Amino acid sequence: MVDGVVGTGGEPESSDSLRTFGAVVQALREHAGLSREEFGDLVGLSKHTVASVELGRRMPDPTFAERSEPVLGNTGALVKAAQHLARQPGLAAWFRKWARLEKVAIALYTYESRMTPGLLQTKAYMRAMALDNLPPLEDTQIEELWTARAERQRLLRERPNTAFSFIVEEHVLLRRTGGAEVTRELIEHLLELAELRNVEIQIMPLEQQSHSGLQGPLQLLETSENKWWAYVEGQESGQLIVDSKVVSVLQRRYARMRSQALTMQDSVNLLQRMRGEL
Repeated sequence: MVDGVVGTGGEPESSDSLRTFGAVVQALREHAGLSREEFGDLVGLSKHTVASVELGRRMPDPTFAERSEPVLGNTGALVKAAQHLARQPGLAAWFRKWARLEKVAIALYTYESRMTPGLLQTKAYMRAMALDNLPPLEDTQIEELWTARAERQRLLRERPNTAFSFIVEEHVLLRRTGGAEVTRELIEHLLELAELRNVEIQIMPLEQQSHSGLQGPLQLLETSENKWWAYVEGQESGQLIVDSKVVSVLQRRYARMRSQALTMQDSVNLLQRMRGEL
């Protein structure tokens, strides 16, 4: 799914804090001369669960640190480390660095040809996409996806000095993902966001003879240090691009697309007409 959504089931995605915590557990266990099985017996866990915690694949239960401290020397390290654990649910591992960059960007440009960009989605629209995911997602996973996405969407209103530009293909809305009512709500949401001074939404018309974005979706951002980054995403993968020559090429393509898409006012007019036809 677009914008780094986790697309598979199983244990939650790892995070830097989980891996660091697991490394501390492993180091203390080995220093104590205990195998995973021996340590597990002492704290009431299987050796497989201990391995998952040490490898950063599993969030330890709330009492894990307190139970482990007496067994591992009462250093206090685990209790302190546990306070900083974060699982980062709802974001794929390959997307997290880009998500962190989003938070400090002074400009963020997005071109999308497959579906409405994550920063612009409504909950109903996102849920409609998630329900068609393979392998299927549990309700709790879908809720985690929306929580992560809603948190990112706060940037649009909480960073008024950041310039957000979006170019979306007209056919993305004509597909009516989720049905007419979901699409109507989505279009009304887009029209509301388009009124923000820091948000520009342009529609790439269905009939456009010249188009610089045919090689696929892309995202660009500029940090306060005036460094530009790019990001492209495919099925179950994403690529953060730091090569300045490649980023420059993508910047030129995006600039050309802005001139090929409808103007902001014409885009608003089109969205209003589409809303009226639903």
